Amino acid sequence: MDGDYFFHRSWPIFFRDNHLLVLYKPAGLLAQGDETGETSLLELGKLWLKDVYNKPGRVFLGLVHRLDRPVAGVMLFCRTSKAAARISEQFRGGKAEKYYLAVLEGKLKEKSGTLFNLIEKGENRSSRVVSEKTPEAREAKLSFTVLDTSQGRSLVRIRLETGRRHQIRLQFAHIGHPVVGDLRYGAPAALPQKQIALFAKELFVDHPVRGERLRFESPLPRGWPWQDQTEGPPWDWRELEVQLGLNSL
Repeated sequence: MDGDYFFHRSWPIFFRDNHLLVLYKPAGLLAQGDETGETSLLELGKLWLKDVYNKPGRVFLGLVHRLDRPVAGVMLFCRTSKAAARISEQFRGGKAEKYYLAVLEGKLKEKSGTLFNLIEKGENRSSRVVSEKTPEAREAKLSFTVLDTSQGRSLVRIRLETGRRHQIRLQFAHIGHPVVGDLRYGAPAALPQKQIALFAKELFVDHPVRGERLRFESPLPRGWPWQDQTEGPPWDWRELEVQLGLNSL
């Protein structure tokens, strides 16, 4: 297996060294395994490392942040426990910078702004905005810039300043602009493969050993619902799953 791509030439690796592995996550693939027992990117990362580096025994790969299942984009893993601890601290302390692109329903009133809400976990793996502080409520903050508008939708660049579950999806739905395809939070229609039009575009962290600032960026996937995106990696996991037969792993 060639180490310059992840299982398939259309599946990019954005960075790898002895400390970090930065991959593309397609929509529909779990970031981490759950009770369903379905394949996850974390599991696939361990298999890939074991094969490429001919590692005996169990392979360590640390999960330091997550992307929702229907979200695609840049995802970083750590190859040592020391790297995982240091990168995790950057996420907790706000030193890691996370930027997303989203296609939202409707035209936003402001060209840029900040959203601040209190969010608590709801039922059925959803979250909700609450008006008052509760023991379960957590502060959620993001800033955004509208890049373009077309046909009743808005293309928005988002800096995520906290990391609450479903935060971007919920905060924009709360102001009446759900992410395209996000039926859970009020979008009027699904996308073809149940993806949502939210994409983890860029990630900035300091290298856990050398200290220099690193920037990782993913190209938009094929089929992204803005300006007929025809190039890039596959958007939906099932396209890769069928091509590679990874459902049998």
